[in-house]
Amino acid sequence: MANSPSAHAGQPRGSLVVARHLTRLIGSATTGQRIIDDVSFSIPRLSMFAINGPSGSGKSTLLNLMTGIDHPTTGEIVVGGDSLAVRGENALARWRGRHVGIIFQFFHLIPTLTAFENVLLALEFGGGGGLPRAQWRERARACLASVEMASYHARLPGELSGGQQQRVAIARAIANDPPLIVADEPTGNLDSRAAASVFELLENLTRTGKTVVYVTHDRELASRAGASIMLLDGRIVDRQRRHDLDGLEL
Repeated sequence: MANSPSAHAGQPRGSLVVARHLTRLIGSATTGQRIIDDVSFSIPRLSMFAINGPSGSGKSTLLNLMTGIDHPTTGEIVVGGDSLAVRGENALARWRGRHVGIIFQFFHLIPTLTAFENVLLALEFGGGGGLPRAQWRERARACLASVEMASYHARLPGELSGGQQQRVAIARAIANDPPLIVADEPTGNLDSRAAASVFELLENLTRTGKTVVYVTHDRELASRAGASIMLLDGRIVDRQRRHDLDGLEL
């Protein structure tokens, strides 16, 4: 994979995301269901961080809380030193467009737009990542090249394989040069060969200044992260961290 241009390369290691006593309750306080139950953790910058657990454990809900798509019943999410709780919905949408790249299991590319146009649209929504509009097309081409999809720029999603569509989705996610990339089961809809290739692309993003958080039910994929948490029934039941991240709170 070619290096993606980034203004964040070389930033100091620390915590990019901090979650404090998160609870997400559906229903009333007395009879409702706790989807997330008093969860606290931090995510080191420039790391691969896995959220692991079986179906229904709260993984995707936790990812939605982290991106401001959903809101905790209690607790707080801090990203890059800023609390998401103090932002209104419009401000959150603008923040998300600039600071978070999201990758979905089923790609969510717009079927009537080419690969290039899908990436360019992300730049439109995210304000171009600080670049002047005159440079957006060049940026879109560079992002496609970084995931080895430059020669497929004029293809519609339906003309691409699943692995190729996910590569375009990664290019779209990095278009505005966000510090945080979140991926919900990013290899769950791919065959083993395409899954391995896509996961390698995600690992390489940490070398270009990104922090990558991914949800998976696959323990082997979770074990490849620098740090991880395992959820069961909305609670953290295990934490793992590589030795090179020792000394950082998880």
